[in-house]
Amino acid sequence: MSDSERCGGRSGRFAAVYRVAEEAVAARAFPGCAFGVLAVGEVVLQDAAGHFTYEAESPAVGPATVFDLASVSKVVATTAAAMLLTQRGRLDVDSRLGEVLPEFVAHRAEDDPAREVTLRHLLAHASGLPGYVEFFRTATDCDSLLRACFDLQVEAAPGTRAQYSDPGFILLGKALEVCAGESLDSFTDREIFAPLGLASTCFNPVAADRAGIPPTEIDERFRRRRIQGEVQDENAWVLGGVAGHAGVFSNVPDLLQFAKEILEGAAGRSELFARETVEMFARRQAPAGSSRALGWDTPSQNSSSGRHFSPHSIGHLGYSGCSLWIDLDAAVAVVLLTNRTWPDRSSQLIRQVRPAFHDAVRKAL
Repeated sequence: MSDSERCGGRSGRFAAVYRVAEEAVAARAFPGCAFGVLAVGEVVLQDAAGHFTYEAESPAVGPATVFDLASVSKVVATTAAAMLLTQRGRLDVDSRLGEVLPEFVAHRAEDDPAREVTLRHLLAHASGLPGYVEFFRTATDCDSLLRACFDLQVEAAPGTRAQYSDPGFILLGKALEVCAGESLDSFTDREIFAPLGLASTCFNPVAADRAGIPPTEIDERFRRRRIQGEVQDENAWVLGGVAGHAGVFSNVPDLLQFAKEILEGAAGRSELFARETVEMFARRQAPAGSSRALGWDTPSQNSSSGRHFSPHSIGHLGYSGCSLWIDLDAAVAVVLLTNRTWPDRSSQLIRQVRPAFHDAVRKAL
C-alpha cells in the first residue's frame, strides 16, 4: 500500500494538501511537484502532482522523481558537511576565511574588512559579500570563476548585515574542501549520502538518468538549450556542477530520510549528527533580526513555512521551487519539490503556494 493510499489519498486527511498542489499545477505555478511528510519518525505522505512540463505528452511526476534542488543544496550538502567537520574537530566556524583560503586575502590591504570574514559569517549570510554575481558572464572555467570570487569586495562590515549570499557559499564550499582534504561531492557522497542510504542524491547525475529528471528551463541567454538533468544555476555549471551554493539533485524519499536524521540528531539518537551540533547550527546568528542560523534558515514573518512551524524550526528554499522545512519541536518535516522555473523562470506563484502548502500539511497533522 502506498503512503497516499494509507493516508486516504486525495479524499483523506491530506485532501487539502492535494488541493493546494493540484490547483498550483492548474495555475501554472509549476508543471509538476513531488511532496512528502515525516511526522514523529514515520513517513505519513509521499505523492506527486502534474508532469515534467506543460505538454500533454510529458511524463507524470512521481513521488520518487529526482529534481534539481538549487539552493536546498546549501543544507543537504554544504551545511551538513560543515556540521560533520565541526563535530570531528576539523572545522572551526570562527576561523577567518583567509586562514583557510589564503587566496581570499593575499591581495588585500591590511585594513580591508574582508580580512575579518569568518566561516561563521559565511554560514550565517553575514559576511558583507554581495548577494549574487553573474560570474558566468566572464568566467570561462572553474579557476577563473573562483579568482573572481576571491577578488570580491565586501559591501558591509562582516557581522553587521544579513544578506543572503551565493558567492559566500561558493567560498564556503571551497573552504570545506580544504578542511576535508577532498572535493565536496566526494566527501558528501561518502560521509552523508551513502551512510543515510540516499541512493538518488548526488551532484552531476549521470547522463543515463537525466531524462528522468524534470527540466528546469529553456535557457535562451547562456547555454541556449533545454536544461535537464544538469544544474540550472549558471555559476555552479561553470564550476563543474559541484559548488557550495547549488548542484545537488535528490527526491522526496531521500530528503525525508535526511530530515529524519536531523531530527534524530536533535533527539540525541543519530549516529551521524550529534545533538550539540544540531543545536549549534539551528541557532539564529547575528546580526539581530536575521532569520539565519548556521547554513539553515528559520521561520520569519510571512515565512514560506507558513504559520504553524515553531520558532525552533530549520529549513531552506531553492530557486527551482524546492524546499525543505523541519520542525525540531514537533518532529515534523515537509519536502516540496518543483520545477517552477519551467520554461522561463517568470512564474512567481510559488511564493503563495509554499505557505499554503505547509499550512495545509500542518493542519492535517
